[in-house]
Amino acid sequence: MEYDILLRTVLAFFALLILTRLLGKKQLSHLTFFNYITGITFGNIAAGLASDKTVKTMEGLVSLILWTALTILVEFISLKSVKLRKILSGEPTIVIKKGKIQPKVMSRMRLSLDHLMTMLRNNNVFSLKEVDYAIIETDGKLSVYKKQAHQTVTKQDMNIPQTKSLHIPTEIIIEGKIVKKTLLEYDLSYQWVYQELRKAGIDSVSEVFYAEIQSDGQLFIDKYYKEGTSP
Repeated sequence: MEYDILLRTVLAFFALLILTRLLGKKQLSHLTFFNYITGITFGNIAAGLASDKTVKTMEGLVSLILWTALTILVEFISLKSVKLRKILSGEPTIVIKKGKIQPKVMSRMRLSLDHLMTMLRNNNVFSLKEVDYAIIETDGKLSVYKKQAHQTVTKQDMNIPQTKSLHIPTEIIIEGKIVKKTLLEYDLSYQWVYQELRKAGIDSVSEVFYAEIQSDGQLFIDKYYKEGTSP
């Protein structure tokens, strides 16, 4: 009997692993309510397959596969249909418009003023007078558009010359080993890395704990340090 539970648990685990990979990647913070409920149901089916002896193994697997197929189908259709996407994910909702809170909208969303103020503070906004528009996105997050007087000043606003970025900052050495993928992505050579290390007074890649190629093409280097020595 114990072997049966063990087998069902292992089977449920790998079925869940494979099927969730098929469902694709989506950050937890970007999940809609439909995604959230789907995930909970998916987990419950897998838990039933693993521990509920009244559920036949094949029936549990069929349920998992069918639920996965339906979820993929609905998400595929929602990508093609704006109407279905609005039904499943909802639409962004304006809760502050031209600096004015929209009480009817907040009431419809069952959103309290305290909660709204908390969401504003999470966006580094501590006064309503700074806000021009605030929008509740489909994932429940709040997006804030500040009034011009409170917007962050940019280099363009101050006519400061802007340097063109050569790269997105990316790791190029991790724990003494060169990341080949980065070399290929930025069309760099091992020889270039060695030259840059020698410029920094480093004789071997093995001395480097972490190195990152910066947006200007320079290297940021963090060496290994022995106990008793200072960086």
